[in-house]
Amino acid sequence: MGELVKVIAKALVDNPDEVFVNEIEGKQSLIVELKVAAEDMGKVIGKQGRIAKAIRTVVKAAATKDNKRVVVEIIQ
Repeated sequence: MGELVKVIAKALVDNPDEVFVNEIEGKQSLIVELKVAAEDMGKVIGKQGRIAKAIRTVVKAAATKDNKRVVVEIIQ
């Protein structure tokens, strides 16, 4: 899941070298932390959070086959 988030984020930002993804795995859930450069935060979040919501939707759809709950957090 982290690789999927990384590919999507790198396609959106101006500085793809500054995209970092960290996965924290539990028994039933997976937390994916996405960190981008400060000037790219708006591109990843989007107007009213639409792009962030779309990223979360795609990742949740991909996670259904693993029967896991995935939470995508965008951190600074």
